[in-house]
Amino acid sequence: MANLKLSHIYKVYENGHKAVSDFSIDIADREFIVFVGPSGCGKSTTLRMIAGLESITAGDLFIGDTRVNDMEPKDRDIAMVFQSYALYPHMTVYENMAFGLRNRKMPEEEIKERVLKAAKMLDIEDYLERKPKEMSGGQRQRVALGRALVRDPKVFLLDEPLSNLDAKLRAAMRTEITALHKSLNTTFIYVTHDQVEAMTMGTRIVVMKLGYVQQIDTPMNLYNEPYNKFVAGFIGTPQMNFFDVTLKREHENVVVRFDNGDTITVPYESVSKIHPSYLDGSRKVTFGIRPEHMTVDRDERGLRFVVTNVERLGNETIIYGKLGDHLGEFTMKDEGNSIIAKVVDRDDIEVGDVVYAEPNPSKVHFFDAETEVTLMSKIPPFNTVEVKAAGNGMDLLGSTVAMPKVYADALKGEDSFELVIPPAAIVPGKDFKLPVARVEQVDDKHLAYLRYGEGYIFALVGEDVKAGDDYSFSLLNEKTDLKAGGKELLKAIPDEDTIDGTFYKTEVKEGGERVLHFFYRIGDYSLEAQAEDGYKIKINAIDGDSCYKKTYRYAVDRKSMHLSEGEGLAVEIVDILDYGNVRYAKAKAGDQEFLIEADKDTVLGPAKVAFRSEDVSVYSIESDMKIC
Repeated sequence: MANLKLSHIYKVYENGHKAVSDFSIDIADREFIVFVGPSGCGKSTTLRMIAGLESITAGDLFIGDTRVNDMEPKDRDIAMVFQSYALYPHMTVYENMAFGLRNRKMPEEEIKERVLKAAKMLDIEDYLERKPKEMSGGQRQRVALGRALVRDPKVFLLDEPLSNLDAKLRAAMRTEITALHKSLNTTFIYVTHDQVEAMTMGTRIVVMKLGYVQQIDTPMNLYNEPYNKFVAGFIGTPQMNFFDVTLKREHENVVVRFDNGDTITVPYESVSKIHPSYLDGSRKVTFGIRPEHMTVDRDERGLRFVVTNVERLGNETIIYGKLGDHLGEFTMKDEGNSIIAKVVDRDDIEVGDVVYAEPNPSKVHFFDAETEVTLMSKIPPFNTVEVKAAGNGMDLLGSTVAMPKVYADALKGEDSFELVIPPAAIVPGKDFKLPVARVEQVDDKHLAYLRYGEGYIFALVGEDVKAGDDYSFSLLNEKTDLKAGGKELLKAIPDEDTIDGTFYKTEVKEGGERVLHFFYRIGDYSLEAQAEDGYKIKINAIDGDSCYKKTYRYAVDRKSMHLSEGEGLAVEIVDILDYGNVRYAKAKAGDQEFLIEADKDTVLGPAKVAFRSEDVSVYSIESDMKIC
């Protein structure tokens, strides 16, 4: 059995097409992972890279603790089941299942034992002497599964194995494969474009689009908490309804106004994670509601629409319509006006009826109209707080605290401004105190709703913080953005900085043998790169000898960077940024600037900055790709 780790995996073809971009996931032993997405999204390419059937352009693939990027497919201890079954037509079922084991020179008695055991598990014992052409599609798929099963691999890879089967057989085989996974207790990675297969089979699902991972989550989290509009629309049948709306908070409610003038009201508490800037009625947002999360009636509540089609499916009825009360011109692609509702036990609604759809307020979704990212993240990305300058201090969150010098320098006399504060920048301390309205567990974190005015400040807290507490805290000033007059005056300091540099090698003789050493060069500073396989590193492996002529972007962990009395990058310290809780020195090397942590003794002038090569990540500038 084995866990897998895919770290920043890329696949770029010779023509420059980037099929898979920055794919990362940790897959635990015995998980059932499903890659899902439309055709061309990169899911099968990723599976083939895991199998070793496609080379990896950049990134690391581990099976267990072994890096397998350059390992032959036969040595990876995996088995793959293909969409086309890939059975040998001239061989019997038994021979097909035994073929791989015979190639490994396994004793015939052991081969027979494994084949019979797998055949019994898959209920194909009676077909062992048949040839594939004498069998149905479902039976052939069982043979393909059996051929993988007899190898007893660490990992099963399945590439759309059910797409050639009819709907009824697909449903039966889904159940059988799920049961097989549970009985084998091994790792399955399954590719499909069918979101029903993904939802019913996977312990976790990877949703992909155009080579990029959109979201990795459990089936129900994808359904209930989609990260963006694409995931929301891809998961669920029929797909989610989307409408352009504006939001206006009115005390304890939020009024949702549609383009046709209709409105619905949702409680503020159900959408309290939406940033207040979206709740003043001026910004267009996308409203989403699943067809099954609406009630349909003739009472004048909710969205008025005229019925354009009705599909009766027994206990369920799917109602299609167009917002408004008359048909007019209509096309199936009229997304802005079309609506779909799924209801139970309704046979009284006909085409042409005017009815009303009332969304369940606890099931609504809202997305940014431009980025299409959800406005209701599990953990809100930031809080925005109004601040007033008060002498040498600042008034915010009901307290007056010292103003960091870097804030005062950036404000240049402005006395009103905003701080944009991520929840993680709120830490235990003594500067502020707010009541805890409630605490919500989000994965392995605890999100506190701190009551402030008519809304909340969101903070990540320890598990000992409870609703009803008064929470005392301070701010990591360097992790906040500062804005005034609609302009961004100061950005939060990220955890790493980037510096451009080059790459070179040297050749020496060690113990009579020729040995290559590789180096990052940034300005006049050289660091020996971490070796891989003893002689080469990924930059050289990916870009070949052209790597010595290129410029790369080096991302350095800021915690690794420090002023040095010995070797280091020659810089000029041109400024000291005092955030109160921490100080940074602005270092300039040529025309490049970056920040390093400084102490009270740091002064302006020449200095050297050192860091470790293991804390450096390398990016290709021309292909926008992390190399190592």
